[in-house]
Amino acid sequence: MAKLPKPEELSKIDYTPPKTSWMDTPVVFKEGMFCHGSKPKSLELVGFPNPRDWRPADADWKLPENWKQILLEGIAERLEKYRSFRLFMDICVRCGACADKCHFFIGTGDPKNMPVLRAELIRSVYRKEFTLAGKIFGKMAGARELTIDVLKEWWYYFFQCTECRRCSVFCPYGIDQAEITIIGRELLNLLGLNIEWIAGPVSNCYMKGNHLGLEPHTIVGNLEYMLDDIETVTGKRIKPTFNRKGAEILFVTPSGDLFADPGTYTCMGYLMLFEELGLDYTWSTYASEGGNFGFFTSNEMAKRLNSKIYAEAKRLGVKWILGGECGHMWRVLSQYMDTWNGPADFLEVPKSPITGTVFENAKSMKMVHVAEFTADLIKNNKLKLDPKRNDHLKVTWHDSCNVARGMGMLEEPRYVLKNVVNNFVEMPEDTIREKTFCCGSGTGLNASEDMDLRMKGGFPRANAVKFVHEHYGVNMLANVCAIDRATLPPLMDYWVPGVKVAGLHELVANALVMTGEKERTTDLRGEPLPGIEQKEEKA
Repeated sequence: MAKLPKPEELSKIDYTPPKTSWMDTPVVFKEGMFCHGSKPKSLELVGFPNPRDWRPADADWKLPENWKQILLEGIAERLEKYRSFRLFMDICVRCGACADKCHFFIGTGDPKNMPVLRAELIRSVYRKEFTLAGKIFGKMAGARELTIDVLKEWWYYFFQCTECRRCSVFCPYGIDQAEITIIGRELLNLLGLNIEWIAGPVSNCYMKGNHLGLEPHTIVGNLEYMLDDIETVTGKRIKPTFNRKGAEILFVTPSGDLFADPGTYTCMGYLMLFEELGLDYTWSTYASEGGNFGFFTSNEMAKRLNSKIYAEAKRLGVKWILGGECGHMWRVLSQYMDTWNGPADFLEVPKSPITGTVFENAKSMKMVHVAEFTADLIKNNKLKLDPKRNDHLKVTWHDSCNVARGMGMLEEPRYVLKNVVNNFVEMPEDTIREKTFCCGSGTGLNASEDMDLRMKGGFPRANAVKFVHEHYGVNMLANVCAIDRATLPPLMDYWVPGVKVAGLHELVANALVMTGEKERTTDLRGEPLPGIEQKEEKA
């Protein structure tokens, strides 16, 4: 692992462009700026090509002899299959509206992290091989040959994009850089050029049903630990069911909520909320992952992994599906699942058994986000809440890219948050909602070996948090994304010490007054509730 510079050093960003043109500026692999290559076993398990031991820093990447032919045929196939890909290759006028919108460009100063230039890495090869002007005029028409150095440049920079789509908000032509990155990574995968932090979770999910490779008994055991903690805090023993046929609802959440803090506190929040409602739901230890790292690999791999959710819903005979807090999970489910794996005609249109609300927005895919489910509960006065229990927190809201920008879920989580906390502060308006900054570590980049890249990419988000921390005393960054709950804590520790990270339903659970609970003295993290010290002194 490369040694991470101190924040005052990392914040000195040089935006001076190179003296040579971008085509003549060779890529330099810098330690801390890239992830380890995928392991052979991870590729073999899912039937991906060219599994072998390789290292990105090596000169020889052990490619097949016909690697160039494989890539060009791959490009041709995708130009034919995806109309958007050809459109995005042709219509960009390089106006630069997106140039300074990418968190990786802002944090690194590297021109090839401008979305327009990152797209040019592949567009230049497209021009050379698939356009008449490029074949005739070559470099004058923005075209270049596909060489091994160009291939390595693709790999280096397509894994310095989190597909957050912030650039697309500002593009006057509506070019979606995330789609270009997806295609770029698909092409790299034709040669076995993935990173282990993606390939490993993909193979785990394919074999075990979740990214972490958790066995069914491990999932149940992890939840039992949470149930013990809930009982300590509330005095209530919750007994969830697993793989129960005939339940009304199948609940699916990202596996990060089952494994590590602070996601486990969010998971405890789900358990407490559903217990208080008396919800007829069940967990699956097989469809135990809402997230989909296949989406960072290829559309086909994402489709394969996503199919487990509908398959399990059908096997268990539930009526509809409720999903937990995850970012890319909801972009995949909202924009792709119905096309890939649907229509789910064996399920019913989701209807809240508590409020009677029919979620018409989920009429097709039959799956509801837990934030909109909870917002509906609060709107219909179905929960008893005491927001004073969160008065030790001053909270700001991070719009997770794929939920906010990709799904349009902006108001529901804010509505919930404002009902469970008394101290809420928005970050500057150009850094939230549709313009939200990414955590800097999504799409499988949340490894330990690329921490330099992560801290640079997360700098714009951290800078906005630092503003509200210094001006308003914010000490908690809330969100609805499992990757955010994994990546934002080290980002805050590095750039804004003193700010912690929480999922939305951890804060809901803190405020939730459960029927028959004992008097609470701590929040879910074991921290004393506001006013407890004074009560103890009087006693």
